[in-house]
Amino acid sequence: MKFKTLLLATALVGVVAGAAQAQVSVKLGVLNDMSGLYSDISGPGSVVAAKMAVEDFKAAQKGIKAEVVSADHQNKPDVGSAIARKWYDQDGVDAIFDVTTSSVALAVSEVTREKNKVFMVSGGGTSDLTGEKCSPNTVHWTYDTWALANGTGTALTKRGGDTWFFLTADYAFGSALERDATQAVKKAGGKVLGSVKHPLSASDFSSFLLQAQGSKAKVIGLANAGGDTTNSIKQASEFGITQGGQTLAGLLVFSSDVKALGLQAAQGLVLTDAFYWDQTDANRDFSKRFAAQFGGKMPTSSQAGVYSSVLHYLKAVEALKDAQKIKDGHQVMAQMRDIPIDDPLFGKGSIRIDGRAIHPMYLYEVKKPSESRSEWDIYKVLETIPADEAFRPLNEGNCPLVKKS
Repeated sequence: MKFKTLLLATALVGVVAGAAQAQVSVKLGVLNDMSGLYSDISGPGSVVAAKMAVEDFKAAQKGIKAEVVSADHQNKPDVGSAIARKWYDQDGVDAIFDVTTSSVALAVSEVTREKNKVFMVSGGGTSDLTGEKCSPNTVHWTYDTWALANGTGTALTKRGGDTWFFLTADYAFGSALERDATQAVKKAGGKVLGSVKHPLSASDFSSFLLQAQGSKAKVIGLANAGGDTTNSIKQASEFGITQGGQTLAGLLVFSSDVKALGLQAAQGLVLTDAFYWDQTDANRDFSKRFAAQFGGKMPTSSQAGVYSSVLHYLKAVEALKDAQKIKDGHQVMAQMRDIPIDDPLFGKGSIRIDGRAIHPMYLYEVKKPSESRSEWDIYKVLETIPADEAFRPLNEGNCPLVKKS
């Protein structure tokens, strides 16, 4: 009887200790394109990545109850902002992650500022998020148009591609990418001969590609993403554009795009990105575990960015360890800036006052079919762009927060 009493007492102590440890709770919202042209870039895979981050952080063991919810913004700013507002006002969401489509990201950033919550962008690309539209409640984690444009634009121009024509998606991201790439090309000594805008999720690029072909530019810069990029490249091949001596530059290309295109069509394509699954041991470990939960698909940089940004957010929550403080976006943001980024996937860095997460970027080249050893063996590293060079200088973005700091 004494032994049973002791066991019961021990069990009760464990239950009480566990209850005492569960001190704070947070709700994380993954918002992106779940079914459209950007769903392979982020989509359901980003939800998998967010849940992996919660598990790997061992949030429950650290007294943090972390719940992940998700929604599809359909690439529409009004839909995205409505979901964000409902999440913050009614559903108790504390932070929103990912958000492909720059116009939606800009809208969600404004709602997040108004509600004083936290927004960590992985899928959205416009550098305006840390420029004129910067917010004290937003972190831009993975990549941006300035980093992409300077990585790829500068490299190709210096390699002899000194005349450009842009094929640009007609929304905020495309405009920002063309703008930033134009600046990079001119700075490297090149010229921009013209550009043409196409609607989001276009199916027929023939008229746009004929204009680009007629420009005689050495490089056709694809200032678009996802299905628009892959369709552009496929149809350009049909028109014999690359065979005619012009080079295609994918200014935002994800590993999922290259996989969809195949190495035969994509070989030799030069691109800039923040993450590749086979680059380091840590990348390979995360990616193989991700693939096991996601139909064998390796993660894109956007999905990896969701994983890493959730980890950093949870570090800040653990450091604050106060139910009231973690509901205050400004306090969480301050804590995230205080904690250096030391991420297994993105390396060492920091979060600047303008909300830009600083970390290395990489210049990749798509392998030839003969160079690939396995299904997802698609990139080789041409260059590492150091963290202090990868993103726009702090004093050049016109972020109002920088003027105040």
